[in-house]
Amino acid sequence: MDLALLRTFVTVHRAGSFTRAAALLGLSQPAVTSQIRTLERQLGRPLFLRKARGVTPTSVGDELAHRAAPHLDALVEIAEGGLEVEAPLRTLHLAGPPEFMAERVLPALVGMTGAEGPAVRLRTSFGSTDDVLEGLAAGHHDLAVATRRPRGTLLSAGTLCDEEHLLVAGTRWAGRFAPGAVRRGGAGALAKVPVVDVHESLPFARRYWTTVFDAPPPEHAALVAPDLRAVLSCVVSGAGLAVLPRYLCEDALLRGELVTLLEPPVPPLRTYFVAVRAGTQALPHIATAHEWLLRAAVAWG
Repeated sequence: MDLALLRTFVTVHRAGSFTRAAALLGLSQPAVTSQIRTLERQLGRPLFLRKARGVTPTSVGDELAHRAAPHLDALVEIAEGGLEVEAPLRTLHLAGPPEFMAERVLPALVGMTGAEGPAVRLRTSFGSTDDVLEGLAAGHHDLAVATRRPRGTLLSAGTLCDEEHLLVAGTRWAGRFAPGAVRRGGAGALAKVPVVDVHESLPFARRYWTTVFDAPPPEHAALVAPDLRAVLSCVVSGAGLAVLPRYLCEDALLRGELVTLLEPPVPPLRTYFVAVRAGTQALPHIATAHEWLLRAAVAWG
């Protein structure tokens, strides 16, 4: 059985689409279709059910993928790693949300580019979870940090860390509240305080209000800035209140520039996942970055 046909088959199985598999393999869609048909003729059994959007593996297709994929992945690892005593310099393409990448991910991986590191070039892209997972699936990135676990078999992901969200305000606004006022009054105590968030839909405030106060979120934001670091700067400058990750505003809290308005018994958390395309996680430069991130996440708490 031709290994090239098996490689195409496994890629289609993971991608769930001839079109997406063709992009990952650098082939035309007709070429991928032809290879799958050739393999089906050799086996005498259909491997996929064609649908309006994408394909679904048959039971035979699932069984073949289960048996073949680990061995193909091992061969790719050998081919990519080579047999040289000194490994070639590789480029690792990362993607994720800008604030978390800047404050957490890149500082954790910067040692990989140094003289004592494993000699890897880092290239970074920023975007929303939908954007970075789509880019990872299309082969534009090698590793992505996302705030939801991807679906399907093309991408695999593990939990990286949880981030705690805090309700904070600058001293100008926080000074207007008596001790315990927000705890006693709930969302109503905040009705006249301007809200700062990253989008008109108030994603951070909405989740906090729903989770902690069990109340509808504010109707609108006084200020919208599409970067949490800008939100932090605005709140420190007196723009109002915001819901921010602890890691991002901890220094401002220590300096007394921000005040936490409420300490709920169970604060809202957002989970980060680190995702790769199936079959690539064993490649040395990707495996090393994955390991370094997991090790750093322990220190992040």
